[in-house]
Amino acid sequence: MDLLNTLVDKGLRRELPTREEALAVLATSDDELLDVVTAAGKVRRQWFGRRVKLNYLVNLKSGLCPEDCSYCSQRLGSKAGILKYTWLKPDQASEAAAAGLAGGAKRVCLVASGRGPTDRDVDRVSDTIKAIKDQNEGVEVCACLGLLSDGQAERLREAGADAYNHNLNTSESTYGDITTTHTYADRVDTVQKAHAAGLSACSGLIAGMGESDEDLVDVVYSLRALDPDSVPVNFLIPVEGTPLAKEWNLTPQRCLRILAMVRFVCPDVEVRIAGGREVHLRTMQPLALHLANSIFLGDYLTTEGQAGKADLEMIADAGFEVEGTGQVTLPEHRVTAGTGGGCGSHAESDCGSHADAGCGSHEGGGCGPCGSAAEAPAAARVPETARVSEARTDLVAVRRRGAGTDLAPNA
Repeated sequence: MDLLNTLVDKGLRRELPTREEALAVLATSDDELLDVVTAAGKVRRQWFGRRVKLNYLVNLKSGLCPEDCSYCSQRLGSKAGILKYTWLKPDQASEAAAAGLAGGAKRVCLVASGRGPTDRDVDRVSDTIKAIKDQNEGVEVCACLGLLSDGQAERLREAGADAYNHNLNTSESTYGDITTTHTYADRVDTVQKAHAAGLSACSGLIAGMGESDEDLVDVVYSLRALDPDSVPVNFLIPVEGTPLAKEWNLTPQRCLRILAMVRFVCPDVEVRIAGGREVHLRTMQPLALHLANSIFLGDYLTTEGQAGKADLEMIADAGFEVEGTGQVTLPEHRVTAGTGGGCGSHAESDCGSHADAGCGSHEGGGCGPCGSAAEAPAAARVPETARVSEARTDLVAVRRRGAGTDLAPNA
C-alpha cells in the first residue's frame, strides 16, 4: 500500500503524518491488518529495537474519588465493588513495588485517586519514593496523583520522581461529555507543570468510550504537540457500576489499528499498552508488541491483569526481550536533547511542546481526575453494527490482591 510506505518513511524521519493518513490507518480493513502491523513494526524497531519496557502499578489510595470521570471505577458515585482504602504507608507501598520489580519491571507508577494531592499528600508520596529508591537501585518512579498545584511538581522532582503521569484521555471537543468536574485545559496545565519541573511527561488516551475515529486522531495529535516521553494507550475496561459499563465497542483488530496509528504519529516515543489489553486484544496481544514497546506487568489499579508469568512468556515467545534497568528506553536524540527528566527536545524531536500525563488503566485508571457522562455524544458513537451486543463480564475481574490487601500481588 502506498499509504503504508509513506507512513513508514515518515516514521523513520520522525515526520508528522497528515490527519488524512492517520484516519486512513483506522479505516483499513481486516484483510490489510497484518500489512498495517508490519509497517508500524518497522518504525517501532527503528527506534526501540525488540525491547519491551515493563511498568508496574501501585495503587496508593483506592476509591472514593470526588471527580466524576465516566470510565473510572473509583469515580464519585461509583457502584463498582472495588477495593477502597486510604493511603498506603511508605513501607507498604515499597513492599508492593518490590513484587513488580522482581518480575522484571523497571518503572513503578505510584497512583492515587482524587482530584489532586494536598501538600501533605506530596510529603507522603515523597517518603514513598525515597523508600522505593532506597531499596531498589536504578528503579524509575512515576507519580500519578491528579491535578498539580504550583510547586508540587518541583517537590516531587526533588524527592526523586522521574516522571509524572496525567492522561488527556479523549479529544478536547468531547472531553466535557466524559468528565464535568474538571476540564481538558486543567489536564494540559498539569502536564505543563511536570515538564517545567524537569519531570518526564507521560500522557495518553483511553479508546473505546464511544469516540469517533476523528476523536482518536485529535487526541493523538494533541499528545504529539504536547511532547510526552511516553504515551499510554488504555482500552476502556467497562466495569459494572460505572456509567460506561455497557460500552463494548472494541475488537482486537480495532485495538491494533489504534496502536499502529499512535506509533505512526508518535514514532520515537514510548508507546505503552496500558489498561484493557487482556480484555480487548485477548489472544492478539503478541501482535501488539510489534507496535508498542512498553506494557504494564500484572494487575491494574482496580481490576486484575494477566498473570505476570504469562506476560513474560508472551514477550519471549513473540521474539522480544525485556528491557533491563541498565538500558535507556528513549532514542538517543530524545535523551541528549531533553531536560533533566529525560523529555525529548520539543524542537529536536518534532513532537510538540507541552503535555498532560497519565499512568495506567483508568478502568481502573485512578490517575487523578476522571469523567462524567454515561453516554458519549451521538455524533461520536460507534455504529450499532460495530458494537458487541452484551457485556463480556467473564473478561473483567475486580482486583482482590496486592496493594491494600493481605494477599500476594500478581507480578
